[in-house]
Amino acid sequence: MGILWTIIIGFVAGIIAKFLMPGENEPSGFILTTILGIVGAFVATWLGQALGWYTAGEGAGLIGAVVGAVIVLAIWSMVARNRAVSTR
Repeated sequence: MGILWTIIIGFVAGIIAKFLMPGENEPSGFILTTILGIVGAFVATWLGQALGWYTAGEGAGLIGAVVGAVIVLAIWSMVARNRAVSTR
């Protein structure tokens, strides 16, 4: 049930992170945005467990997932910007 909860929280976190970080290099598709949010939730859960903030089996909450999703979106933005510059 923990993985399912992380996916649901990541879905919501991806949508919130998209509104917090709008930009031209951000993913514009709904599916890609939510996938990056889910990845962000898993990153926040893993990082929180590695730092001792969460116990094993405990996932990141909504705020942690949003922070993780913003980090993933920022990395996505840098990669997309580098691809756009190199293809010109």
